[in-house]
Amino acid sequence: MQGESTQDQWVDDHAGPVVRPYAVTRGRARPVGTFDLISLVTATRADVTPEAGLGPEHMAIIGLCQRMQSVAEVAAHLDLPVGTVRVLLGDLVERSLVQVREPRTTAGLPDDSVFEAVINGLRAL
Repeated sequence: MQGESTQDQWVDDHAGPVVRPYAVTRGRARPVGTFDLISLVTATRADVTPEAGLGPEHMAIIGLCQRMQSVAEVAAHLDLPVGTVRVLLGDLVERSLVQVREPRTTAGLPDDSVFEAVINGLRAL
């Protein structure tokens, strides 16, 4: 890497600028809360100005979540690992800038034996 400028060290020819996920989360690996991949995220305000402690990724999440998005969709749109997005969402939830709705539990659904009986009945036709 001798002779490369500092700028060249952080740019990949195919990927563009490279920032490691731990740099985005300031070394944090665990989110404040638990967020399922299909949890739905919605911004609580549209007029958010950059505050101390909020990075460009935080602002991108708020902008993206003006329309409801799943955690997986947020990660895909921002091209960030899901773990990184979960940490960032935890920051935003603590500041009440986004609201996260967890998926419904399957407690009210019938067990697998009902589905097996339906499949067996359909096969018998």
